[in-house]
Amino acid sequence: MEKNFAQAWQELESLAAALLSNIKQRLPELEALRDQAASHWHGEDGFYRFYHQSFKVYGLQGDTERIVTTLRSLLPDRDLNDWFLTIVKEGTGKKFTVEHNLNWLAETRPILEAFFHAKTMLDLVVKYGRELDAAPKMLPSGWAAVLYLYNLR
Repeated sequence: MEKNFAQAWQELESLAAALLSNIKQRLPELEALRDQAASHWHGEDGFYRFYHQSFKVYGLQGDTERIVTTLRSLLPDRDLNDWFLTIVKEGTGKKFTVEHNLNWLAETRPILEAFFHAKTMLDLVVKYGRELDAAPKMLPSGWAAVLYLYNLR
């Protein structure tokens, strides 16, 4: 039996409420991960290493992967957004070779892009985990972006 629109909407609202509940339960862990990703020796140094043309920019991939693993775990039975996953795939799993120096932007910008998308989603998860008491009907843009991450919009 196919779901009608009302049933499908109810399921999405239920999943959004479960997501928010899971976020709230894990806020200390999520905040610690956010703080680590934003810290000097992670996000800040990785950003600098891009401009310094240092192979150390490749270290951001580990942060990106940790963030994505954590985001997945908040609603583990739900696939993450395809665009988000494409960006992450294109910016992770890279190994530095000296030849990358010849095409630095093409080789390393995807690493930064993946990190920034993952970190921004984590920032939004933490922000709305703190601010929202329940999944709202009128969505703030940031919470709507989080719902898109979990294909709930």
